[in-house]
Amino acid sequence: MSMLKIANIHTLVTVDDEYRILHDVDVVVEGDKIHSIGKNLPTPPGARVIDGRWCAVYPGFVNTHHHFYQTLTRNLPAVQDAKLFDWLLWLYEVWRGLHPEAVRVSTQIALGELLLSGCTTSTDHFYVFPQSAPQEFLDIEIDTAREIGVRFHPTRGSMSLGRSQGGLPPDDVTQSGEAIMADCERLIRKYHDPKPFAMTRIVLAPCSPFSVSKESLAETAVYAREKKVYLHTHLCETQDEQDYCLQKLGMRPLDYMESVGWVGPDVWYAHGIWFTPEEIKRLGQMKCGVAHCPVSNLRLGSGICHIPALLEAGVRVGIAVDGSASNDSSNLLKEMQTALLVHRVGTGVTSMPPDKVIRMATRGGAEILGQPEIGQIKPGMAADLALFRLDRIDFAGAMTDPAHALLFCGSAPRAECTIVAGKVLVEKGALVGMDEKAIFHKANDLTADLLRKAGK
Repeated sequence: MSMLKIANIHTLVTVDDEYRILHDVDVVVEGDKIHSIGKNLPTPPGARVIDGRWCAVYPGFVNTHHHFYQTLTRNLPAVQDAKLFDWLLWLYEVWRGLHPEAVRVSTQIALGELLLSGCTTSTDHFYVFPQSAPQEFLDIEIDTAREIGVRFHPTRGSMSLGRSQGGLPPDDVTQSGEAIMADCERLIRKYHDPKPFAMTRIVLAPCSPFSVSKESLAETAVYAREKKVYLHTHLCETQDEQDYCLQKLGMRPLDYMESVGWVGPDVWYAHGIWFTPEEIKRLGQMKCGVAHCPVSNLRLGSGICHIPALLEAGVRVGIAVDGSASNDSSNLLKEMQTALLVHRVGTGVTSMPPDKVIRMATRGGAEILGQPEIGQIKPGMAADLALFRLDRIDFAGAMTDPAHALLFCGSAPRAECTIVAGKVLVEKGALVGMDEKAIFHKANDLTADLLRKAGK
């Protein structure tokens, strides 16, 4: 079994139950798990040694919401200043041209960026299945994630309400309820691993209340619980969505989701900006989760999620980058830095201390995904670790609290080293086994082609 030792770590942020911060310690990894933590640990025979001097080490961050394919449609001038519904209507015309190579390359981009920001586990909400393309897009993502080595919870999204039925998306990117459920069954049977330390788990994720039928939502909830998989969707992202639900469905978004069985500890929502105080209490009582996407929420002008209140109510909260067409990156550390700051406005400077942000990005994400083996550093846990160098000018003068300098200082620097299941996937700030420049040029060609075919 392979052995790895991270030696002489300057600052180790365990995020264990006591939130212990240790200095000048070693971490020994055996296979895919953490073996031991302590000072001056013996180096196992044949172990690889990584120098942890002047590094801050964290549990690998957990990304709880994303749309990988959107990495090919970021920074587009036509929608730089658009609100969500207008943004979607314009971009659907581009996304209806998605094809297997676009999915493969966009997955490489998204996972590469996440790894470089210290993220070791990610979800992806894929819900655009053009009728002109094969439907095995999640298979391509899963195969690519396995090649790279990331821990992956793909969420099988879906849209069944096209424009002809009062929905937002074009009809030719929607699917029938029968087709959706058949592919959900196929994916669970082929890929879902319920065992501890799993690298691949399937989640069922109809897109939103305004793009999926009531029948499809209800059927998905029943089926997911039968198969013991989790549920995910967008909810309460914008005022427009709230108005749509009231006008078209006759109830508020959360009431609607509760009416179709979409509440409980196996459910988490992306965004959750427009929940009322009473709804926030109910969410805590029902043990629902929320994926917090601060940069996307600001970029689209959607609002600021009431994260301090959600946490106070007992809601499980994780951090997420959301799709890269709405935040223009897949940098989880950037999201953490933004979360630290944005909640101090209006709710008070003490409402979002740095340890709370780090907990959300690690333990919070692990709780949302139902994978307790990740999110903290202690013996027996998954060997998912993120190392960041402190001896940079970004952090000069900040060593009174090296554990939290990463959030207060610098502009989301690259990880020095990212380790997933005991394997080094980022080394000295560079991706292992991935050619960034080649991916850059391929992506630009694919973007130009998608825009040309869409007449954009």
